[in-house]
Amino acid sequence: MSASIQPSGTASNERFAKVAPEPAIERTAVALRERGHEVVVVGTRAEALQVLLDRIPAGSEVFTSTSETLREIGFLSAIAGSGRYELLRDQVTRLKLDPAKDAKEIKRLFAAPEVVVGSVHAVTQDGQILVASMSGSQIGLYAYSATRMIWVVGGQKIVSNLTEGLQRLEEHSLPKEDVRAHQAYGLPSSLNKILIIRKEGVPGRTLIILVREALGF
Repeated sequence: MSASIQPSGTASNERFAKVAPEPAIERTAVALRERGHEVVVVGTRAEALQVLLDRIPAGSEVFTSTSETLREIGFLSAIAGSGRYELLRDQVTRLKLDPAKDAKEIKRLFAAPEVVVGSVHAVTQDGQILVASMSGSQIGLYAYSATRMIWVVGGQKIVSNLTEGLQRLEEHSLPKEDVRAHQAYGLPSSLNKILIIRKEGVPGRTLIILVREALGF
């Protein structure tokens, strides 16, 4: 990390780190289903990993969003080098693409994957989903271009409404991601783009694995 680039120092609001009570989890699951999403509620990260692996057919073309949740449940380590899926991020290495020189080609490679696996930053109890991003790289995939979406969502990301969801992004997700970005890239993060998904219109497109544990930011 550059000595001149430091995390913002803004403390995260730990109120948003608490797993929602069971009635709120159940209300959220019902609301998400009413808005066109398939939902599986599980108790632990180990169960979430098993459901995730079971629901992605072997040989699928998979794009993995940058996600602490995926790391925490062990998905990234489980698939690394396994040959189970066609991982688009691995193709960048195989094709010897340079992110600085070949950005256009990489964007094309990632543009419309068969399956995208990731997480989100807040889910309201009436079934609306919020995704925050600095670059916006995952937003197009989530909103439209991916054929199949699977999100693993920790129970602490459930909020009462959109206002509280936006507050969670600002006060909890961003400070946590800022620390991660400094550690990973030596650069700060910022809340540049926000996607709000009110409903999914394509039957079977999204699966949300809702976990009764705190996972990710």
